Amino acid sequence: MIVSASRRTDIPALYPEWLINRIRAGFCLVPNPYSPRQISRLDLTPREVEAIVFWSKNPAPMLRFLPELETAGHRFYFQFTLNAYPRILEPGIPPLEERIATFRKLAKMIGPQRIVWRYDPIIISNITDWEFHARTFAQLCSQLGSSTRRVMISLLDMYAKTDRRLNALRESGVEVMRDIDERRESEDLLRIIARTAHSRRLEIFSCAERKDFSAVGIPPGRCIDGELIERLWGIHRNWIKDPGQREPCCCVESRDIGVNNTCTHNCPYCYATGSPSAASARRASHDPKSPLLVDGITPATSAKKHTARR
Repeated sequence: MIVSASRRTDIPALYPEWLINRIRAGFCLVPNPYSPRQISRLDLTPREVEAIVFWSKNPAPMLRFLPELETAGHRFYFQFTLNAYPRILEPGIPPLEERIATFRKLAKMIGPQRIVWRYDPIIISNITDWEFHARTFAQLCSQLGSSTRRVMISLLDMYAKTDRRLNALRESGVEVMRDIDERRESEDLLRIIARTAHSRRLEIFSCAERKDFSAVGIPPGRCIDGELIERLWGIHRNWIKDPGQREPCCCVESRDIGVNNTCTHNCPYCYATGSPSAASARRASHDPKSPLLVDGITPATSAKKHTARR
């Protein structure tokens, strides 16, 4: 079993104490996102977990626990989202300079091959146009230097909650462009980004894009990647595509231990958070000693135990 921590919330930034407590206990309880009273019990011991994939915009709070994870025998790598957006698009995360410093520190701790840089989502707007991204991507490549070996990119996807929150930005003078994957300018931009990445000897892949951008140098990739796990730790499995993810997603099967509406970064483009107030309310119920990430969800009398498919 691969553990995803997490597509639904930023566990390394906001809930690191809970995670290390669950690692020490050897299990956690996870509600079904579509039926919250259906609770699964996941074994978090290294015997059952091939790897943990962390997703974060700010893993700094998690760094102090990484030596303990290593000592316990856990294998893990990071999907580290690092953009340089104006604060109105990413209001709840540290300044760029701090995040770059965290990126470099993490690379020194675990090695650059275990940090996947995420430059996503690519948002085209009147304050982040095509030229902004070509320039910013090149600058970040230069600043990250040899701290990573791979970058994942994606274009903004519009979900109902995303569309609603981005529309609200118009009151602040921000106009976000829709359906950019169909525009010729996107191919031109991605071609420039691919050339920049290749010049820095970075692997570059796209994440869950409806369109194949291989022709401009960015083939489809896997964020949760069985081949990368094999390369890093020599673990061989019959990896299968995750049936719980949307069709363009190439990720292999994993179990996510996060909960929607618990991230308080307040990024208006987020697909996992409906509103800042909902996230704040759920986070207020968080107990780092609980087997559940947030309270207010009552486990069934006998929690369903997940059996990993080998």
